[in-house]
Amino acid sequence: MSPLSPRPPRPKRARPGPPSHELHVIDDDEGPSRTQLKREADALQKLGEELLELPDSRLDAIGIDENLRRALRECRKITAHGGRKRQLQYIGKLMRQVDAAPLAEAVAAFKLGHAHDQLRLHRLEALREELLAEHAGDAALQRYIEEHPGVDVQQLRSLLRAARKDAAANPEARSGRGFRELFQFLKAQPEAGDA
Repeated sequence: MSPLSPRPPRPKRARPGPPSHELHVIDDDEGPSRTQLKREADALQKLGEELLELPDSRLDAIGIDENLRRALRECRKITAHGGRKRQLQYIGKLMRQVDAAPLAEAVAAFKLGHAHDQLRLHRLEALREELLAEHAGDAALQRYIEEHPGVDVQQLRSLLRAARKDAAANPEARSGRGFRELFQFLKAQPEAGDA
């Protein structure tokens, strides 16, 4: 054969192992698929990320593993994107070794409490606006006094006058000292149902 002529095709050999139609038999005892395992690992890593938002006092109350606590503390210090991502993966790995149910409950309770706090602040802001309104302010004040029997009425009226004075002096800026002090006073008062 000359060096330029094509080679003849090689004969095909039978491959060792089971025939290809037997490779796709699904056995029920195999356990979860790789995709399912990866989803679970990603969910645990996300839970670990949410644990980073919890304050240390909440983490102490949960009683988490010391290695996981140390990894969370380290992750809070890391600012580089790649390093933080690696640390989150490590936290996910540690999360696979602990019971995640109490941790998920603690995160959910923290988020719910935070949402309640935000809702209360929004209600207080609306109440402040209602009390400062010129046409409905006195009726709102009377209603607030009736709903909160232990409130210091004299101080409340004084704060309302100061906030209205601030608003009259500079109508565009709704953040004068009296405005803030009135909000802090309302915030310090117990809820109407708690009083």
